[in-house]
Amino acid sequence: MVKTILYFHGFASSSDSEKAKIMKKHISKVSNEIKIFTPDLSNKFKEANSQIQKLIDENKKDFVFMGSSLGGYYANFYGSIYNSKVILINPAIPPLKGFEEYLGENENYSTCEKFIVTKEDIKFLRTLVPKKSNNQNNTLILLESGDEVLNYIETTKYFQGSNIDITYGGNHSYESISMKMKKIVKFIEI
Repeated sequence: MVKTILYFHGFASSSDSEKAKIMKKHISKVSNEIKIFTPDLSNKFKEANSQIQKLIDENKKDFVFMGSSLGGYYANFYGSIYNSKVILINPAIPPLKGFEEYLGENENYSTCEKFIVTKEDIKFLRTLVPKKSNNQNNTLILLESGDEVLNYIETTKYFQGSNIDITYGGNHSYESISMKMKKIVKFIEI
């Protein structure tokens, strides 16, 4: 049985996202034996990666990795390494096409912290995920076709063979999360 869920927020966001709150509330109603971590990941990608690895090292090894957008990118990477269940919400996919638009100064939407993204940062991120998904049986992809940031068709091609759920309409913030909680719980077999 799953003991720990690690949920990773997207780029320039925080653990205070509506999706994280809904997920935590729903999972805690279903089972009080599951630890749910929604860390505030660093805006610096190497530091965020180290934070994630530390959480994994310090907790039980029966993980489910969840993430939205860039958090989905991280969740996919770690799910592949640990052959764990993975739930990805409008995830970023390799090769992070168009991510160069974030080169230079950015601001975290939640904390207002300013930070710099360099070419080296993007190069590092691109090393984290294989060119083709390799954990299809353990992966649930939740997409909304109205995502204005990421192309849901490219995502379905990358994750071909995975469990893919497409809701038509919506946007990058994934408006359908409340309606998908039963599916999430069933998928991770709580």
